[in-house]
Amino acid sequence: MRAPDTGKFLIVGADIVTEDQVIENGWLLVSDGRIESIGDDSSSAPAAPEHEIVDAQGGIVLPGFIDVHVHGGAGHDFMDADRDELLAITRFHAEHGTTGLLATSLTAARDELTAVLERVNAFMSEPMPYSQVLGVHFEGPFISESWKGAQNPAYIVPPQPEWLEAWTARFPGVIKIQTLAPESEGALAYIGLLARHGIVPSCGHTDATYERIVAAADHGLRHAVHTFNAMRAFHHREPGTVGAVLTDKRIMAEVIADGHHVHPAGIKMLTAAKGEDNVMLVTDAMAAAGMPDGDYELGGLPVRMTCGVARLKASGNLAGSTLTMIEAFRYIVREIGIPLVGASKMASLNPARQLGVDGDRGAIAPGKRADLLLTDDSLKLRHVWIGGKSI
Repeated sequence: MRAPDTGKFLIVGADIVTEDQVIENGWLLVSDGRIESIGDDSSSAPAAPEHEIVDAQGGIVLPGFIDVHVHGGAGHDFMDADRDELLAITRFHAEHGTTGLLATSLTAARDELTAVLERVNAFMSEPMPYSQVLGVHFEGPFISESWKGAQNPAYIVPPQPEWLEAWTARFPGVIKIQTLAPESEGALAYIGLLARHGIVPSCGHTDATYERIVAAADHGLRHAVHTFNAMRAFHHREPGTVGAVLTDKRIMAEVIADGHHVHPAGIKMLTAAKGEDNVMLVTDAMAAAGMPDGDYELGGLPVRMTCGVARLKASGNLAGSTLTMIEAFRYIVREIGIPLVGASKMASLNPARQLGVDGDRGAIAPGKRADLLLTDDSLKLRHVWIGGKSI
């Protein structure tokens, strides 16, 4: 089977995963890079003489994945990646099913973070042939030293509203999410400022109590990074950050589903508590993703990857991951038992909703971008299309 790259093609013989069902033996027509129509009987697919035909042979068609928390891959990090390295990162993740992503920073000095915005903003202003960079996720530097994880403590500071005002004035619309510790000095007012700028306020690397997270949600907090990791744990008399994330419906919860960061029972508990509409898959992938075992860096800190698991050399803390979105998707379907429709929400639609781009991507529906994946029945990735173009 040849993967079309004209932006005009007809997929037949596929199980198509939409927002609310799996259409068996369906067909999907793509014209000029957008989904034109969908049907439930391949024998009744429309005549499309100008379109290439893709016989899915019983495979599964999914919407492209959106990863809102990814630091790099293919040996490169968004913190210092130039244009060629940005192409390498986005190509690597596109080849593993990610059609949209947020370039995610680490805790660093103000000028380093500004430089990330400069490079990413320039990259976004040109045609992007691989995963579409939808903006920046600042993970830090306004976090808790008690739960710094693999973040560099030398650059942890309280929230700085003047930094945000300068960034948004110079790079309007580029910052999409910022992660901070809501218990830090001035954090609640800063969360409100983020919300007013249209940036999703997120908690993470935090020692916040249950009450503080609820207060933060009252001020606009709507997101939690890598739930269970680098946050105050649940206790039956002080439910902590985890307890608030599990029970507050206003907060969308990320999870790293790689079998290392969170026990399967933890993921089952998370999805049972919040439902499939309020959990999203992320990779938290670092530069070592797609690379052989060896020594790497994350935010200037030495990292050793062994058997695909990256840890700080000094402390042994997990240092991001080497996960890809297709691996995370397979894990929650096979190991956690999430149905295809729910898994697709967690990998595509929920992140699109959180970023406010669900009108254009994140699900398979007429009029939306043809950001599509084709897998076999074992969820092995066979083809990726971004805007109707084959990757």
